[in-house]
Amino acid sequence: MLHALQVQLIKPEVWVGLALSLLIAYALYRAGGALLRLLHGTLGNRFFVALKVVWLLVIVVGWLAVATRVVYLPDVPVLFSLGQDVVTGFRNTAGQSVVIIALALIAWNLVGTFSNRIVTNGEEFSRRSVRVQTLKGVLESTLKVIIIIISLIAGLQALGLNATSLLAGVSVLGLAVGFGAQSLIKDVFTGFFILLEDQYGVGDVITVNSGTLSGGVERVNLRVTALRALDGTVHIIPNGQINTVSVSSKDWSRVVATVDVTYNANINDALRVLKEVSEELYADGEWRRYFLEEPEIQGVTQLAPDGVTLRALFKVLPKSQYAVGREFNRRIKIAMDQAGIEIPFPQRSLNFGGSPIEIRLTREPSERASLNQDRTSAPVRPSETRDPDDEDRG
Repeated sequence: MLHALQVQLIKPEVWVGLALSLLIAYALYRAGGALLRLLHGTLGNRFFVALKVVWLLVIVVGWLAVATRVVYLPDVPVLFSLGQDVVTGFRNTAGQSVVIIALALIAWNLVGTFSNRIVTNGEEFSRRSVRVQTLKGVLESTLKVIIIIISLIAGLQALGLNATSLLAGVSVLGLAVGFGAQSLIKDVFTGFFILLEDQYGVGDVITVNSGTLSGGVERVNLRVTALRALDGTVHIIPNGQINTVSVSSKDWSRVVATVDVTYNANINDALRVLKEVSEELYADGEWRRYFLEEPEIQGVTQLAPDGVTLRALFKVLPKSQYAVGREFNRRIKIAMDQAGIEIPFPQRSLNFGGSPIEIRLTREPSERASLNQDRTSAPVRPSETRDPDDEDRG
């Protein structure tokens, strides 16, 4: 028997047969284990463990029997005859169907396992993490669709149907349906180029079609893009209906830091306060890591009806512009109050009859509480959540 075993193991087809039988045995073991886990609630713990051990023994003995048949060792009569029965059984329709289902289940689980092993840079937001998260979801869904299609074709062949002629008929039907589903085809092609060109991905903040919808991207595939608005609403947008996309979190972002002062204010003093607060925020260790460049003080940018607009620009990391802008607003308000520079207040003119009556809303001079505030330490850290757009406020 040992000599016969050595002779058989020289043949490559024997090793292929052993590998295939081992793969099928593992697939059946996993499928049986999944079924037992579904029944775990109705079974006692001891009975569940006993069934699991029995199933493992059945798989091991069955594989040894099939391996004896593959290697062709008739000198082991019990295992050899059992292996013949097992092989004959799996050549039947029912046996082939069981094998197909088992292999499909193990392939499905492997796709999910490998997808979960694809990791990003933790919570750090970067183009790599965005692209990995996006492509991971697309790859996982595509592979699962392929598994379903292959399993269906194999199952039809196991039932005795001619899969080739069936696929030819389906292709003709698909061509007919394609003419009526041009929007779906457009969605898929648009989604393909969105992913190929890395226009946006999971985690980006985007505005679609010039402000129609905006939010954080939660999911992107070949057909649709899912956006989560600030109020929690999820917008599902077919990719074919996306004409323009404004991405607020690609590569870098910018804080447009503006402050208005009254016409009576000393503009030079206001500019010095703006520069001081901007440089103070840039030098703060807690906020310095968000900045990519030193602040740019643009100066007086507008003479508005209600006041003079001053502006500074901060180039910062993507998605950090919201928190940096909120912290700037807090500090500039305290700094302006401490410097005695007023932010404009409402002024309105009302006409009664022929002569206008001017009503001016003013504040009585009082000791400002903000004079004693420390603008370098905030009682509450600003949130990094994006600001609502105009359509969100309505």
